[in-house]
Amino acid sequence: MPPPPTAPRPIAATIAVVLRAGQVLLVRRANPPDAGRWGFPGGKIEPGETVSQSAVRELAEETGISAEPRHVFTAIDAFDHDSSGRLRQHFILIAVLCRWIAGEPVAGDDALEARWIDLDRLDTADLALSLDVAKVAAQAASLMSEVRS
Repeated sequence: MPPPPTAPRPIAATIAVVLRAGQVLLVRRANPPDAGRWGFPGGKIEPGETVSQSAVRELAEETGISAEPRHVFTAIDAFDHDSSGRLRQHFILIAVLCRWIAGEPVAGDDALEARWIDLDRLDTADLALSLDVAKVAAQAASLMSEVRS
């Protein structure tokens, strides 16, 4: 009898949290985990790439936005399960607060849509948000105000 399948090893990935004029940049994901849900632009860290480099690269690929990485501030576990509940993938999403430099969001790469969303409407907006999006956005807004002080 073959040995039982082992759970996949966690995959390191980044998310770029970009704030501008009371809004946060979100994308509607095209791929699992959370396909169809709104979350931060991001993706897997490439070999030899720093966390900050990954965040700004993924941001540009998914939205066309240019930004400056400012601060790594939290990490989130994202799990992708199959229909029977078995773990397919486990991502560790490392959040990087980024300062917007230029560009308007245009969906690209792994994004179905990309747009600015009012921070104060995240909890009430009629959007299917990925887990912890509102919480991470609030953390970023608090951190951004501390950085400016």
